[in-house]
Amino acid sequence: MGIFDFWSKDIAIDLGTANTLVHVRGKGIVLNEPSIVAFDRVTRRVVAIGHEARQMHEKTHRDIITVKPLGDGVIADYEAAEELIRGLIRKILKDFSGSLRRMVIGIPSGITEVEKRAVRDSAEHAGAKEVYLVAEPMAAAIGHGLDIEAPYGNMIVDIGGGTSDIAVISLSGIAAGESIRVAGNEITNAILQHFRKTYNLAIGERTAEEIKIKIGSAFELEEELIATVKGRNLVTSLPEQRDVSSPEIREAIAEPISQIVNAVRRCLEATPPELSADILDRGIILTGGGALIKGLDKRISHETKLPVYVGDDPLTAVARGTGKILEDLERFQNILVKTKR
Repeated sequence: MGIFDFWSKDIAIDLGTANTLVHVRGKGIVLNEPSIVAFDRVTRRVVAIGHEARQMHEKTHRDIITVKPLGDGVIADYEAAEELIRGLIRKILKDFSGSLRRMVIGIPSGITEVEKRAVRDSAEHAGAKEVYLVAEPMAAAIGHGLDIEAPYGNMIVDIGGGTSDIAVISLSGIAAGESIRVAGNEITNAILQHFRKTYNLAIGERTAEEIKIKIGSAFELEEELIATVKGRNLVTSLPEQRDVSSPEIREAIAEPISQIVNAVRRCLEATPPELSADILDRGIILTGGGALIKGLDKRISHETKLPVYVGDDPLTAVARGTGKILEDLERFQNILVKTKR
C-alpha cells in the first residue's frame, strides 16, 4: 500500500430513496441518514442534509425547500443527489481525514443504462476516483451472509423506499428477477390518499409514515391496533384528529401490497425447476425497510405456500453487503454491474 492509498478512503453506499447508509472500509457502517437535502430557494445554497434536512421537511418557510434526490430508487434530481453524496462524504472525511478513492454503490436491479450512468456520474462528481455498482438484491444477499457462489437457489425480496427488488440468486448471478417501482413510498402515499378520500383530512408524509410503522399490516394481526391521527380538515381548513384501526389501514394499503406479492409470484414462475426446489427447502428472505411491515412475511407465505423469513436487521442489509464487496473487490468482481461509458 502506497502513501496515497493510506490517506485515501474507500466507501460503500446504499443510496436509498428513503435513507442513505455509508460503510467505510475497515470501519463498518458509519452513517445512516435520510436522503433529503434542504436548499435556500433563491441562492440554491445547501442549508442542510440528512437528519437536519429531515427535521425541516414539510415544515419549511418559503425561502427554504427540501428535496428528495431519489425517486423510485433512481436519481430524480442530479444536483441534489451530488450534494447529498458530497455532504455525507464531508461528514466522513471530517471524522477520518483523507480523500476518496473507491466507491461501491447499490442500485436497483431493474434500472436503465441512463439511470446507471447518472448514479456513476453523481459519485464521480462528488469526488470518487473509482466507482463500482452492484445490484441491491445481490448486495442484500451478501449482507445476510448467503453463499451466493454456491450452485443452489437463494431467493431474496428487497423492499426499499422506491423499489421492490426480487431475485433468485445462484452461482454469483441472478437466475430470475423482478424489479417494480412499488415499495415503501407507494404504501405511505396510499395512506395519505385514504385520509383525503375517506375523511377529507390532509396529513403530512411524516404522519403517514408513522401510521405505516405503528399500525400498518399486510395480514390479519392477532391483536388489532388503533392510532390517533392529526391533520387539517380540507372542508373547514381547521386542525382535526381522529382514531383509525389497523384493519382500516390494511385495506388502504392493500393495492401496493398486492403488487409486491404479485411480483414475487412472477419471479417464482420464471425460476428454473431445480432452483424452485431449493427455494422450497430454503424459503424466501425479506429485507429492506418494507420487510418490517407487520405480517408481510405471513402474507407472502400464505400466497406462495413457501416459508418466508425476515432477515436480521433488514434496514442495513444492502449497506452491509456493499461493505463486504468493498472489503474484497477482487473476489466479487464478477457480480459488479457493467455500465457503458
